[in-house]
Parts: sequence; C-alpha cells; structure tokens
Amino acid sequence: MFDNLFYIIFPYAAITLALVVTVQRYRKRGFTYSSLSSQFLESDELFYGSVPWHIGILVVLLGHVIGFAIPRQVLWFNGVPARLYVLETTALLFGLLALVGIVGLIVRRFTSARIRAVTSWMDVFVLLVLLVQVVLGVYIALFYRWGSSWYATSAVPYLRSLFTLQPDLKMIAPLPPAVKAHILNAFIFLAILPFSRLVHMLVVPIHYLWRPYQIVIWNGDRRKLRGQAPRPKPRTVDTRIPVTAEGAPAPRPVVTG
Repeated sequence: MFDNLFYIIFPYAAITLALVVTVQRYRKRGFTYSSLSSQFLESDELFYGSVPWHIGILVVLLGHVIGFAIPRQVLWFNGVPARLYVLETTALLFGLLALVGIVGLIVRRFTSARIRAVTSWMDVFVLLVLLVQVVLGVYIALFYRWGSSWYATSAVPYLRSLFTLQPDLKMIAPLPPAVKAHILNAFIFLAILPFSRLVHMLVVPIHYLWRPYQIVIWNGDRRKLRGQAPRPKPRTVDTRIPVTAEGAPAPRPVVTG
C-alpha cells in the first residue's frame, strides 16, 4: 500500500505539480525566476560552500543521467573491476564534495545575521531536503557498494516505467530502505522545486552572450559595503593616574571660565 502511494501516486503528483507550477510562475511572475543571490551580503563563506557544492552535485547528477540514458553501456563499463572501482570511488569523492558544500551553505545561512535576514522558510526546507538527499547518497555509496550497477539494473527500469505510464514496482520493492528513501526524497525535491529560488537553474541566460556590458560603479569602500572589511583591532587606553612624590594622586588642573 505505502509503496503504491510513495512510488506511483506521489511521483506522478510531484511531476505534475512541478510542470504546472513552473510554467504558471514563469508566465505570471517571470521576474521571480532568480537565485536572489546573497553574494553582495557575504561572499567569503559563500565561495567555500557554493563552489564545492556545485562541482560535486553537477558531477553526481551527470552520472545519474548517464546511467539513466545508457544503462547497458554502464554495465559493460563496470564489467572490468578496475573501471568499476574507479567509477565508484569518483562518485563517492564528488558526493563527499557536495556534502561539504551543502553543509557550508547551511552553516553560512544560519550563522550570518545578514543572510538570516533574507532567508525564508522555503530556503530552509530546500536546504534540508538537499542535505538529506546528499547524506543518503553518500551513505548508499559507502554501505551498498556497486551502486552504479544496481542503479542501472533496478532503479532505471523503475524510472523508465514511470515515463511510459506503466509503473513497475517489482524492480525497487526489494531495495534497501535507504535507497527507497533516496528515491522518494528526490521526488519531494521535485515537488517543491517550482516554489523555491532554485527555479533559476531552469532558465539558461543565453541573452547574456549578446547583451551590452553592465557597468558597476562602487561608491565608497567596496569591502565595507559587502561586509568584508577587517574588524578594527581594540586599542588600549592609558588609564594610569599621575601621583605625587608622596604617593597621593596629583590634583587635576581646574579650568575656570
């Protein structure tokens, strides 16, 4: 019963919701298709979180897409143990890189007062869903080895059956709970995607190639505007009181008008 709900009904509901809301949002509120970048508020911690996150997740997603598109070729590639080891190790390393990045982004969003001020509940929810997804992926890679092979033989046929409108649960029914949670969480992310700022990745800014250059003029100290100016060091204040030869405090001069 729950398998039918989570892996047949919910996937179709998530796909429908993503398609309908994404199109409606673009048509009626096209200007909201933005990442709402917080780089101007803080950029140092953003760099150390965003760069590993994007590199790691893009490589991992590319591997999933390749496995979905050409599963037979993936199985042929994995037929040589050395190539299988290289593929599995590479996927794990980039998964760990994505994990480091998403943790850094979450820490930044909750520790920086400026970033917290522009954080919505949807931002928090999306970050938590992504964190769960990456943690599950790394866990699967560590404790359920050779995922690239059983992904091609079990998960891909199930996903393809959804696209052909003939969902087949026989392929994923015996999979471990962590793997099934990984699949379910992916559809949860798909369902909330059109309500988040991540829709910006669906719009490729091709017009940037021919638009005029944008001139940015800084008025003032750029580092101070971006909150990156070094904090001034505390200065010591001389609080010594002058004393007379007898050891008594010296009388202060009196200023008369």
